[in-house]
Amino acid sequence: MTEHLSPHHPSAVVDAARPAVRAVGLRKTYGRGDARVHALDGVDVDFSRGEFTAIMGPSGSGKSTLMHCLAGLDTATSGQVFLGDTELTSLRDADLTRVRRDRVGFVFQSFNLLPVLDARENLLLPLRLAGREPDTAWMDDVVRRLGLSERLRHKPHELSGGQQQRVAVARALLPRPDVVFADEPTGNLDSRAGAEVLSLLRGSVREFGQTVVMVTHDPVAASYADRVVLIADGRLAGGLVQPTPDDVLDALRTLGA
Repeated sequence: MTEHLSPHHPSAVVDAARPAVRAVGLRKTYGRGDARVHALDGVDVDFSRGEFTAIMGPSGSGKSTLMHCLAGLDTATSGQVFLGDTELTSLRDADLTRVRRDRVGFVFQSFNLLPVLDARENLLLPLRLAGREPDTAWMDDVVRRLGLSERLRHKPHELSGGQQQRVAVARALLPRPDVVFADEPTGNLDSRAGAEVLSLLRGSVREFGQTVVMVTHDPVAASYADRVVLIADGRLAGGLVQPTPDDVLDALRTLGA
């Protein structure tokens, strides 16, 4: 699928000088006393606009906790998270909910589609809940690019795993969020379907100007990203630019993964 955006929907202009999302001195601690676990231990990291970044590290390294704090799904113990110029860590719950709804997209391993709704209803659900009407031309571009035009009236059980994840990607892109967060998006897919979804995420960056931050344990999946951020024991442990699967494997070996 190599179709590009139509002329009336140019890619977003990338402002490389201002990160899409960033963490400053981010800490997340679970438990108390001797049972305390520092899931994040003073993380400072920026994620550029219009870039596809993978977060990787050994099991228990804090990569999922970092993504959940960046996305406003989890509360940091201390430190700050900024979505553009908005400090998420200072927002009240109601304001944080609005920011997540209006400015953040999510793609999860489990698809999170409602079985009673067809594909079109599922991908429109976040906009409907926000009281927003879809931009029909943008929706048509996204649906066509993701190869869903003939599947919109199918319910999740009538779709393959790869098709369900395409619906989830379309749902995340429709509101034109500041950032799409993808949490192990290929974890429930076979290698072929996984490659299709990763190509779609990469295409959303190259063609739509989208910013994507993905947590993954798969070196092949990470090789689709522009950059890899490595984390170990709750701290940044390096990074890679334009990684290959072998580059990622070598980096993970040094972390003991």
